[in-house]
Amino acid sequence: MNRQIVLTSRPDGVPCQENFRVVETPLDEPGDGQVLIRHTFLGLAPSARLRMSEESSYAQPLALGDVVYGQAVGEVVKSHAPSLREGDTVMSVRGGWQQYSVAAASDLVKVDPEVAPPSVWLGALGTSGMTAYVGLLDLGKPREGETVVVSAASGGVGAMVGQIARLKGCRVVGIAGGEAKAHHVVETLGFDAGIDYRNPDFAFRLKAACPDGVHVYFENVGGSVRDAVWPLMNQGGRIVVCGLIAEYNEGRQAGPGWFGILAKRLTVRGFIMGDHLNRRDDFLRDMGAWYRAGDIHAQEDVSEGLDSVVPAFIRMLTGGNFGKTVVKL
Repeated sequence: MNRQIVLTSRPDGVPCQENFRVVETPLDEPGDGQVLIRHTFLGLAPSARLRMSEESSYAQPLALGDVVYGQAVGEVVKSHAPSLREGDTVMSVRGGWQQYSVAAASDLVKVDPEVAPPSVWLGALGTSGMTAYVGLLDLGKPREGETVVVSAASGGVGAMVGQIARLKGCRVVGIAGGEAKAHHVVETLGFDAGIDYRNPDFAFRLKAACPDGVHVYFENVGGSVRDAVWPLMNQGGRIVVCGLIAEYNEGRQAGPGWFGILAKRLTVRGFIMGDHLNRRDDFLRDMGAWYRAGDIHAQEDVSEGLDSVVPAFIRMLTGGNFGKTVVKL
């Protein structure tokens, strides 16, 4: 049998345990070109919250009764695909909050344990890492010596953005919730500065950490954090809009006017990682090399068991996580 977490009601604000239910269903049988995967790790991401609302975003909303969307790493236990054998480890972007899933082999990434442990393929070498890689390098286009600011800097995506920017010779300023996270991005991840957005002097401290202004802003949060960065943007600055976690639970918030875009010739670009899958090979080559060389630190916030998924997800949405949120099954 397959234990699954399904959506039973739509959250009003921050999700709660009552929005979900654990069910048991028979295992699905893989068809031609497909495999059955036994999940060993689940990767949680804020994007799942968007799919819980009835309003469409860049992805179709979940129907009530659907298995909740999420990434998974696991072992192939039955294969009807010539490219994968039983015992292979794979990463599935759409594995979901469940113990087993069926997927086409063409939709999976084969995990190489010689490069990194399986859970890292959900973070640094998975969707979070590739989101950071594509968003920063292809859209942010940082140049050596420029200042890069990233919000949610200790999270799965933000931590990777800052470390890649550091490797490219940039000054890196991370914004995070709490002094412990602000210290972590400096002391462990190698950022030049970490700023606690909860501090009453947040805007003043952020400005002081960016004496040459901001050339690239990687946006994961929105709301008041975005508003504090906005006046610091330099002429010709680039803003990469990856996520707006501050607005997922509380609804859309008004932002700065567009005059700054005109006057400072800013480029503001929203992006969805799924539009850039052609970059996967380049990403795995570069990130794999950085990880093996010890240039990338993969911080994980790990809980155990399917029953811990919903509490871990709520903790992540409310800023309680420290690194990529992973559940070991």
